[in-house]
Amino acid sequence: MYKREKNAGPKTENPLELGEFLCFAVYAANHAFNRLYQPLLAKLGLTYPQYLVMVSMWENDDQTVGSLGIRLLLESSTLTPLLKRLEKMELITRERDKVDERQVRINLTPKGKALRASARDIPACVLEASGLEPDQLRRLKRELELVRKNLYSPIAAP
Repeated sequence: MYKREKNAGPKTENPLELGEFLCFAVYAANHAFNRLYQPLLAKLGLTYPQYLVMVSMWENDDQTVGSLGIRLLLESSTLTPLLKRLEKMELITRERDKVDERQVRINLTPKGKALRASARDIPACVLEASGLEPDQLRRLKRELELVRKNLYSPIAAP
């Protein structure tokens, strides 16, 4: 059980109503995002997790598997199969670090770099489909990041 000092929000007479669950709203929104992204990413030949890897690589090429996992909040046991598939698709290369062989470095191939141009319009499509203004979307994203941060670092009740 976790206890927070801050007010947890308005109390409801029926706390077990599905419509009152923030987690269900996030879960349902996730399904809606999956439905939106699927046809957009199908044109690129990517799944959503593969797309996230590629976006991170387009931001910062030449990463270690460990740093990529931290950025994407993924364990290496989840990330490694994704990376193997992207390597098989010739979008990235994986090789041992020359200085520290315990590290595996990931780099974009020319084909992986070129794919970025095809993905350029996806964020605008998502923004348009959301029905939100850019400022509203940024605020919602910050609020969800705060919720995630709080959930990852709960204070245990005595």
